[in-house]
Amino acid sequence: MRRRQLLATAAALTTVNISPWGHAQALEKPKVTIAVGGKNLLYYLPLTIAEQLGYFKAEGLDVTIVDFAGGARALQAVVGGSADVVSGAFEHTVNMQAKGQPMRAFVLQGLAPQIVLGVNPKTLPGFKTVADLKGKKIGVTAPGSSTHIMLNFVLAKAGLKPSDVSVIGVGASNGAVAAMRAGQIDAISNLDPVITLLQRSGDLQVVVDTRKPAEAEKVFGGPMPAGCLYAPVTFVDKHPATVQALTNAMVRANKWIQQAGPGDIIKVVPESYLLGDRAVYIDGFLAAKPALSPDGLIPPKGPETALRALASVDDKLASAKLDLAATYTNAFAHKANAKYPKG
Repeated sequence: MRRRQLLATAAALTTVNISPWGHAQALEKPKVTIAVGGKNLLYYLPLTIAEQLGYFKAEGLDVTIVDFAGGARALQAVVGGSADVVSGAFEHTVNMQAKGQPMRAFVLQGLAPQIVLGVNPKTLPGFKTVADLKGKKIGVTAPGSSTHIMLNFVLAKAGLKPSDVSVIGVGASNGAVAAMRAGQIDAISNLDPVITLLQRSGDLQVVVDTRKPAEAEKVFGGPMPAGCLYAPVTFVDKHPATVQALTNAMVRANKWIQQAGPGDIIKVVPESYLLGDRAVYIDGFLAAKPALSPDGLIPPKGPETALRALASVDDKLASAKLDLAATYTNAFAHKANAKYPKG
């Protein structure tokens, strides 16, 4: 009898979230499914760290992470009801509000997009400017994903339309590397570790590099929030304790990454993330680290930057009346930082 009572108490404790002020709040939904597009990418490193170091479990959550070929497909999983939360690019919250399906971001993973546009030196040996990409085949993680959106934005700045190039979904892993090396694509819009792997082997000439926050701000004309956790507004409103628990775990992961060295990262991430080359992954981590959020807070001017980028390739968005303040909240991240000032 005593053992049964202890087990019941332990089970109850796993669905309780202690707020920063010490009040216990039962989690409305202890079991949460997070959809992500390319989990191995350094863009999503905080998600992996929160999972691998048990930060979700520490908050009483039973999290299942489902990996897709790109962010657009991860978003479809939440829209279709097979996942609760997306770990994806912030700009999707702006796009979805315009489509009448409001989403809200509640904790940031990336200060800058970390997306690199580069060309294939084999198929484009004489490349000089972005205008040279007209009529070429360009690989993105998946059509409609943030890698595709950034590509369109860069093309627009060079006077090209999205239809001026052929876009091919190549994923975010070995398939993307193979497509470049085989000359199946002339350019690629992708992230680390794919980018660093291609750079190291001489199969990529970098054109735009938003792993550097300063370069990202120059490209987009302001702070461009990147990876984040977002969910339908109804989910955020109905499950505040659950969303707080998710945010707590992610903020702890953000802070751990800022204090971590390459050796710490290598010990924590799954072997498959390394794409067969530990040194490349370490280089990729060091390149991406400045673009990762230290505290999970979304910059207030970020939504305006995201809208400008999207509107440059979508006339409907340019004229849409949107409530950008509704695309995000920092309330949960502020509480998480108060609870875990040192991670």
